[in-house]
Amino acid sequence: MTQPEPVFETPWHAQLFALTVHLNEAGHFVWADWADRFGATLKRHGVNKNLNGGDDYFKAWLETLETYLDQTGAAASAEVETTRNAWAQAYQTTAHGAPVKLPAES
Repeated sequence: MTQPEPVFETPWHAQLFALTVHLNEAGHFVWADWADRFGATLKRHGVNKNLNGGDDYFKAWLETLETYLDQTGAAASAEVETTRNAWAQAYQTTAHGAPVKLPAES
């Protein structure tokens, strides 16, 4: 019997999940350590509200991944912020329907 594929509310949830799995499979971290960190983030985020498992869940997931990668030296928070800003600028200035591309580094 095959397992059903996970269902995601939005594409970025699926992309974030896939990226995290890929980083784990590539040996960047041990899944048990990731799960402990993510559990702590969920607990911290859920102190004042019930999490619905959608954007709030994946925002906690992203926060955990970014913090973990910064702490391990795999991706410094400054680099992440620079890339996030470049993507925001790119998608805000790209014509509807056109592919979003980051400008080439000079």
